[in-house]
Amino acid sequence: MHLAISLNIAAATGETVLDFSRISKFVRQAEAAGVDMIVSSDTADGPSSSPFEATTLLAALATVTDRIGLVASASTLAHQPYNLARRFASLDIISHGRIGWHATMAQDSREAANFSRPEGFSDTDFRRRAEEYIGIVRGLWQGWDADALLFDKTGGRFHDPEKMHLLDHKGEFFSVRGPLNVARSPQDTPVLVLSGLSEPDLDIAARNADVILLESGSAESAKIRFDDLRRRATAAGRDPDAMRVLTNISFAPDDTRAATADRLESQFRTRSCDGFNIQVRCSMLDEFTDLVLPVLRQRGLVREGYRGTTLRSHLGLAGGGDR
Repeated sequence: MHLAISLNIAAATGETVLDFSRISKFVRQAEAAGVDMIVSSDTADGPSSSPFEATTLLAALATVTDRIGLVASASTLAHQPYNLARRFASLDIISHGRIGWHATMAQDSREAANFSRPEGFSDTDFRRRAEEYIGIVRGLWQGWDADALLFDKTGGRFHDPEKMHLLDHKGEFFSVRGPLNVARSPQDTPVLVLSGLSEPDLDIAARNADVILLESGSAESAKIRFDDLRRRATAAGRDPDAMRVLTNISFAPDDTRAATADRLESQFRTRSCDGFNIQVRCSMLDEFTDLVLPVLRQRGLVREGYRGTTLRSHLGLAGGGDR
């Protein structure tokens, strides 16, 4: 069972805004518990009680953690694809291969208004634009072969030109030449996490995503969605085991630890997901890591420790660097 934790760092009513020392404490707590990754939300849709831009926060968290995966939300509306690809590639090198990009397929019209698009996009245009954007970012991440950089001072060769690939993308919404001026990721490419999927988005996710976050529902509907995504991946010529499907679960601290563990175990054993994305406020994180996780571990559902050093290795995904 793979486990992610979506940390809501925004201040709730009656709470003070979290500073970095408190946020880093919570993330280290999740790391000590062996959680695969934390997902930091972010938006640029107006005033917010969230104290940090997500990728900036990840850069700082990478310096105070060693193993846990670090995933940041970044909108396809708020960034140019080249800059976003460069930022996440840099973060992945800083963290030694523990970074993921969380992109949502749901459009926020208020956010669009902050980036010269007060009218936003039609749903169809937003979807086409988002898929083109994701393809550009992934193409830039794959622009350098693993052994492309030579650093040959004697021969005066920084890189092998045959192992550097121009993207030279000219599409409906973007034109990006490439290559990315950041070295190849320690885990081949950062992990791509997709969420906010409507029916027309499922094929996009099945073709591209490393991790898919799905909203919770009945066990029956979750099983149908899981099997459907795997079928779509196969139809696209992709190994369905090349992606992980996690169900979003809101943690209710008033449940008993056994009841919460039972709920997660029941859904996992029906093969309706590969694990869960636990949505929890920072102040409640210890109740999950100290009470529920030990029960799951006793039942043999959660591994002891990390598999390797990269996020891909935690998730058992191809690449991984040290899988």
